[in-house]
Amino acid sequence: MSNSRLMTNVEKAEIPTSTVWKDFLALIKVGIVNSNLITTFTGMWLAFYFTNTHFLNSLDTMFLTLVGSSLIIAGSCVINNVYDRDIDHLMERTKERPTVTGKINGTKASLLGLLMIAFGIVMLFMTTVTAGVIGIIGVFSYVVLYTMWSKRKYVSNTIVGSISGAVPPLIGWAAVDPNLDIVAWMLFLMMFIWQPPHFYALAMKRVEEYRAANIPMLPVVKGFAVTKNHIVAWVIALLPIPFFLLELGTFFFVLATAFNIGWLALGLAGYKMKDDIKWSKLMFVYSLNYLTILFVAMVIVTVI
Repeated sequence: MSNSRLMTNVEKAEIPTSTVWKDFLALIKVGIVNSNLITTFTGMWLAFYFTNTHFLNSLDTMFLTLVGSSLIIAGSCVINNVYDRDIDHLMERTKERPTVTGKINGTKASLLGLLMIAFGIVMLFMTTVTAGVIGIIGVFSYVVLYTMWSKRKYVSNTIVGSISGAVPPLIGWAAVDPNLDIVAWMLFLMMFIWQPPHFYALAMKRVEEYRAANIPMLPVVKGFAVTKNHIVAWVIALLPIPFFLLELGTFFFVLATAFNIGWLALGLAGYKMKDDIKWSKLMFVYSLNYLTILFVAMVIVTVI
């Protein structure tokens, strides 16, 4: 008993100090919420643009969409944190999550997550039925299909998880225009295709952590060589997308094409680089800039 208490005290001493607010932000994965908020806003903004609707006449829709989508994303992340707390302690980047350290009770966190999802879905339905339904699909695909079903069983878990990650721009568009335009579906497709090379690069960086947690990520199961092939293939799949977004103008077409070619060139360079981890870090950083710059550019080209 004394040894058990000693270990508990040591473990407690190693837990970094943090505020309640920081724990809350970690619980909802605020980084994921913020990045998805950008794509949701872009989808909504483009719907305003293509339907000739002035956003000042739809401030209620903007509020309900942005807050509602943020709530369902945050709530889904909370459920994910609670469900994964048995393996998160094995990974460096997740071992300090409040659900792992015990700072936040699992039952209370689950209740909070479910309430956030419920309020978020209601807010989305207050815009359009289509937005609400897509929101439900997004939650189901992330919580059930990814977190509870595929993440720990199948190497295709990343592709399954990409469904939920591609939903936010559709939600944003559907909140304004339930009749989803081809541009809306291209935003969805861009987000869906973007995620595998992004997360495969991250998995290469963290391969030993995923191996320790027994998560069948592609680099763990198939190795780096196969992972590189998959990354390059997914990047190639992005090449046609700008041709379906010509309504955004020549500047955006050139910019998006240049970013696609640049990403592909960096991907092909991985076959010659000896340091696979260094290459994966470069690919990961490029993917972050790719997404942020292109989605912000979509908004800018419709304003100027």
